[in-house]
Amino acid sequence: MTHVFSDVESLSAAVGSELGVSGWRTVDQQLVDDFAAVTGDRQWIHTDPARAADGPFGATVAHGLLSLSLLPALATEAYRIDGVTSRVNYGYENVRFPAAVRVGSRVRNRVELVSVEPAPAGTRLTTRHVLEVDGQSKPGCVAVAITLIPAEPEA
Repeated sequence: MTHVFSDVESLSAAVGSELGVSGWRTVDQQLVDDFAAVTGDRQWIHTDPARAADGPFGATVAHGLLSLSLLPALATEAYRIDGVTSRVNYGYENVRFPAAVRVGSRVRNRVELVSVEPAPAGTRLTTRHVLEVDGQSKPGCVAVAITLIPAEPEA
């Protein structure tokens, strides 16, 4: 269920709490292959299921950066801020990949609000994301995202 905030100002009361959890998404081989094609990272552990079956994870696995790149889209399923027409990715801190995401796994994003701060020409949100992997005790990715929400022009 998506948590809905009426505006950016209403987020302040949620600092330190969970904003929401996305739905499950399956990481399939086509997604991994498409990511490999775009990035040029065609390492066999990601793209060769036959060879990867005998590898350290027993199957192909998603690129760590693919796991990281899923967070923004999944976050839109976890929470929404009404009245916000754009968000700008400012960066990530403390990015870690505690466990491999095997192809065929389901993942979801659990989002916590760390801070809401004024920034030049807008608001800076800091959120902590945990990419949970169905059936695994360790997440596939943990990262702190910094997002800038530009101030809306006055009418």
